[in-house]
Amino acid sequence: MIEILNAAELTRARDAGALVADILQTLKSRSTAGTNLLDLDRWAKEMIGAAGAESCYVDYAPSFGRGPFGHYICTAVNDAVLHGMPHDYALRDGDLLTLDLAVSLRGIAADSAVSFVVGSASAPADLAMIDATERALAVGIAVARPGARIGDISHAIGSVLSSAGYPINMEFGGHGIGTTMHQDPHVANDGRPGRGYRLRAGLLLALEPWLMADTDRLVTDADGWTLRSATGCRTAHSEHTIAITDDGAEILTLWR
Repeated sequence: MIEILNAAELTRARDAGALVADILQTLKSRSTAGTNLLDLDRWAKEMIGAAGAESCYVDYAPSFGRGPFGHYICTAVNDAVLHGMPHDYALRDGDLLTLDLAVSLRGIAADSAVSFVVGSASAPADLAMIDATERALAVGIAVARPGARIGDISHAIGSVLSSAGYPINMEFGGHGIGTTMHQDPHVANDGRPGRGYRLRAGLLLALEPWLMADTDRLVTDADGWTLRSATGCRTAHSEHTIAITDDGAEILTLWR
């Protein structure tokens, strides 16, 4: 299903995006050495509830996971990259943490992710990897406009990631979003320009370049959800929800 939102729905999408951005910004500020991942999950639950919103994760049970996710935020640490299930782990100085959050507010969802290094022990390789995902996201957003095609976004993202020297996994990528979190069209993190669905004003997309330092292979944790690099290397992930407008892409989950 591909949804095209009307003006009233786009207003609600902006509110949902602002909420996601605010919660992520708050959780990042609280992610210090000693912070437990379960506390981050609890705080996310409290902020989502206080806003009158609903989690897109807690009851989510797709074919690639093991039953309902059961938590309110994805917390991926170091070699974990996607669908990181919060567990009893206290963050350490130098951990590379990704927070990924999706909520629905008044019937419209927004989705965003941010990677950062906890504390002050920032390895240059970690910062370079995070920067590559952020640059790829920015380039993908820049080409997203009415008349462009999904392949144009995929090609732009993939060009940045590959030119930075990273392998690209094609199993998971960006997606349409709207009244539900995951919709068509799929937005791979590499592709051929001029191919795929033609973008229209009113379309919402969650673009999410992610990578692993030295592999494109994933392994699944015993929890049935958390995806890690097959080699144990570090990982990074950046994501924004955007709305296609007549003037180009509007970032709905931009931090204030």
